[in-house]
This record gives sequence, structure tokens and C-alpha cells, in this order.
Amino acid sequence: MTVVLPLDQMTLPEKLQLMEDLWNDLSKSHGSFESPAWHQEVLEECRAKAESGQEKFTDWETAKEEIRRRVS
Repeated sequence: MTVVLPLDQMTLPEKLQLMEDLWNDLSKSHGSFESPAWHQEVLEECRAKAESGQEKFTDWETAKEEIRRRVS
């Protein structure tokens, strides 16, 4: 199935909401997709940076609010 969206007519908040809706739907079927090998490598690299203190994190709700403030 091909879905055509009027992306050029959508506002940025509408696009962000669409992305969030897609992610929520995709996350419901996590068992039906096998991640590629490179993804494990990226995760291990991120974990090493987090453990060494090289990375700082923000919870998802706070991050979404910051993004919305920046784009509004």
C-alpha cells in the first residue's frame, strides 16, 4: 500500500504529530522486525559514551517539549 501525504501543505507541528503517531504504532509490533547488525554496534557505542559520561540525556517528554518550543 502506498500512502501519499500532503507534506508540503502540513505544518511542522502536524508533521511532528504524524511522526509520533507512526512511532507509537511501530512500537506495538517490536517483535516482528529484526534490527540490522549495524544497529547493535551503534547501541554499544552509545552505551559506552553514556557509561563514560560523554553523553547527557533528556527524558522523552522533556525533549518533545523543547522541540515544540523551538519550532513554534
